[in-house]
Amino acid sequence: MQTQNTFLEDLKHQYKYGGMTIRLVFINVILFLSIRILSVFAGLTSGSGELFIAKYITPIFGLHTDLTEFITHPWTLFTSMFTHYGFWHLLWNMVFLYFAGKLFEQLFDQKRLLYTYILGGIFGGLLEIIAHIAFQKLQFTNDIVIGASGSVMAVFVAIAFYRPNLKVNMFGVFPVRIIVLAAIFILMDLLNLDKADGTAHFAHLGGAILGFISIQNLHSSRNVVTAFQMMAQKTLQLFEKKNHQPRMKVKKGGNVRMKTDEEYNQEAKHKQEMTDAILDKISKSGYESLTKKEKEFLFNQSKK
Repeated sequence: MQTQNTFLEDLKHQYKYGGMTIRLVFINVILFLSIRILSVFAGLTSGSGELFIAKYITPIFGLHTDLTEFITHPWTLFTSMFTHYGFWHLLWNMVFLYFAGKLFEQLFDQKRLLYTYILGGIFGGLLEIIAHIAFQKLQFTNDIVIGASGSVMAVFVAIAFYRPNLKVNMFGVFPVRIIVLAAIFILMDLLNLDKADGTAHFAHLGGAILGFISIQNLHSSRNVVTAFQMMAQKTLQLFEKKNHQPRMKVKKGGNVRMKTDEEYNQEAKHKQEMTDAILDKISKSGYESLTKKEKEFLFNQSKK
């Protein structure tokens, strides 16, 4: 029992302090396990787990490339980028995501990783839909696309074009420039666009295109990821529930007055920025690199 509790605590700690890469991996793995477990129980009760997936899971999580189906299931453009049905499909994407995500966090920050991942999945999904419409003579193996491949390609290609001379060790031995690896992956997808091999090559290329675009005008509000992040944050603020608890502020002399919304939001934003900076530091240097003050701040925030 003690071992089980320790294992669960370790998982919780990793999810909370491991950085955005770990959180994205967790989401993908948890969704995969949930789908497989449900399909197993469906197979035991109804005799067909695959039929259960096709009837109940795919309409929610699988991206429909048929335009009519997509219009009636638009949310799948988002849900599909976290969904995998096969173990090896999941494993390859998660290994690739872990490698690319950790590099990305060292060069940028966690929030940018999240939005690059999401936009990469969206671009990949849209290009796959366009390809199915434009190239109807191609023998596409199915009209459903799932997987994080487009998102991961976006993250990887962004790194490759931002730091083209960065070297990575292939198989832990052979140093290769990352831009060369990116070029190989992109070329492989280009050469297999007309192959009915069950791989969403257009989605990969859509993610790669987003990755390249994402580092253009990097320090400008016109940058595609920066603009998307700003839009997403404004949208979240519109739907954010107001805190109905009194916002008290003590001034000198013992006078107490209510905090204005502007003061409260500014204080909350400052705390969030501090939390993000500390989590980035943990991701890059580990928990032990934090100062005593930073650890206390993080502990106090976790209790709220």
